[in-house]
Amino acid sequence: MPVIRVLIADDHPIVREGLRTFLDLQDDIEVVGEAANGAEAVALVESLAPDVLLLDLKMPVLDGLGALSALAAAGGSPAPDRSQGPEAPGCGGGTRVLVLTSVSDRGDVVPAMRAGAAGFLYKDVDPPALVHAIRAVHGGQVLLAPEAASAVLTSPPPGGPGGGAVEAARRGEEWPVAPLTDREREVLALIALGRSNREIARELTVAEKTVKTHVSNVLMKLGVQDRTQAALYAVRYGLA
Repeated sequence: MPVIRVLIADDHPIVREGLRTFLDLQDDIEVVGEAANGAEAVALVESLAPDVLLLDLKMPVLDGLGALSALAAAGGSPAPDRSQGPEAPGCGGGTRVLVLTSVSDRGDVVPAMRAGAAGFLYKDVDPPALVHAIRAVHGGQVLLAPEAASAVLTSPPPGGPGGGAVEAARRGEEWPVAPLTDREREVLALIALGRSNREIARELTVAEKTVKTHVSNVLMKLGVQDRTQAALYAVRYGLA
């Protein structure tokens, strides 16, 4: 069983200790380091190359969003193209970032996801759900807490406030959604739910190879690099 190497970044020692104690009980997870601020997290990602970074947003020196930006600039996050799904060889070629924060500000969700986070959870998450999230994010999936997904869906579009498909429809305008086929939209919706290619194939009763083709087409049509960005698009524009 492959071991998932996890780095914890949180400015509260008691939180880091609690997370380490719990995660070290898992057979397939190893905590390889701890960071007390965003700058330390960026440095440790570079030196330790963990599979998953558990990242708090509100930290001194450099906050979580700053750390995400620094990692993206350095090529440490997000991970490479996920079009082949979590079962594809080599999909762990970069550190995947799972935001784990106690901050309830809904405005933090979209910036974090756009900056390269592969998941967004709050610290009141059940411990088994956190372990599942780490495994899912490591496997190339995208995972958002329901509140976080809602924040993405109701956030203003990149062009400014007052946009989005719903508002555009109210104004009698056509929102520029990518021209996906019905099947591609089904695949995109399932990607946004964190399904792997194998799970999508099972749900749609098609071959896994067919799903891989659909995923590649979806990424190309949306103009995104990976499943994280595709899922964010789907949630953002109400396609999931």
